[in-house]
Amino acid sequence: MKVLQRILILLFLGSTFLGEAQILAVFKYDGGGDWYANPTALKNLSDFYNSSTNARSSVRLEPITAESLLESGVSFLHATGHGRILLSEEQRACIRTFTENGGFLHIDDNYGMSTYAKETLEELFPAALVAPVALGHPIFNTLFPFPEGLPKIHEHDNGRPEALGYFIKGELIALLTIETDLGDGWEDAEVHGDSKEKREAALKMGANLLHWSTVRNHQP
Repeated sequence: MKVLQRILILLFLGSTFLGEAQILAVFKYDGGGDWYANPTALKNLSDFYNSSTNARSSVRLEPITAESLLESGVSFLHATGHGRILLSEEQRACIRTFTENGGFLHIDDNYGMSTYAKETLEELFPAALVAPVALGHPIFNTLFPFPEGLPKIHEHDNGRPEALGYFIKGELIALLTIETDLGDGWEDAEVHGDSKEKREAALKMGANLLHWSTVRNHQP
């Protein structure tokens, strides 16, 4: 009887998982940084993810502020740009609650924002373990394998791509990607003129991140 009960529970969880759809949004932060960079990126990522998995993710048309985040239904919050990020304590509290409720925060350095992003993330998650994400983590091994880690989409300072993770109780709740420029690779092909191979690598890596936000959103 216990075995049957466990099977029914697993079937129920599976149907719940399939019935829910992720909502992606651009984070409109304060500080003067160009949060609006890469306007076509999330739509292309969502379309690619849906076609690859039969998921039903969608993109919120209006950008999200920290104050509107908790009532928005957003589960994947994406920030990019080249400059400063400033958050009030009230805004930080909203984002912390968002991640505590299963949301995932991805900050993608579009070049020039990594120092500000690190400062912001340290203020957001002072208790987090901050460490490079190991190659064995699901973000590199779920839908599409990336045995060497993040792909290199655009050159910044001739450095290796870095996936800096923020872990609470061992769980990846936020990610800062540096020296990769995934968002540029998600943009329409004519925007940056990237090769098909680079755009595909960026979209596949992004699909892994989006999938992690789905799985993370169903952690016990």
